Amino acid sequence: MSGLVDLVIAGCMLVVGVAMLLALWRLVRGPTAPDRILALDTLYVATIAEVVLLGMLDETEVYFEIALIIAMLGFFGTVVLSKYVMRRDIVE
Repeated sequence: MSGLVDLVIAGCMLVVGVAMLLALWRLVRGPTAPDRILALDTLYVATIAEVVLLGMLDETEVYFEIALIIAMLGFFGTVVLSKYVMRRDIVE
């Protein structure tokens, strides 16, 4: 890719990294369980964006498969945590 596109991708990775730090701050600080679940879900989405941007920067397809795996794990984790918060029981 051209130098300008690489520079734009690196800038986007920096912005997504800042978003990840802010979501991590909300995850640690809280104050409620739904806030923490939403912050964790936001971290999953930001991680997917970061991995996809890295795949675009390196021009390899492996990172896109990793992003799909993270998306599936993130969805499953959000559903399980939400169910636990609503009912205090995961398996029912």
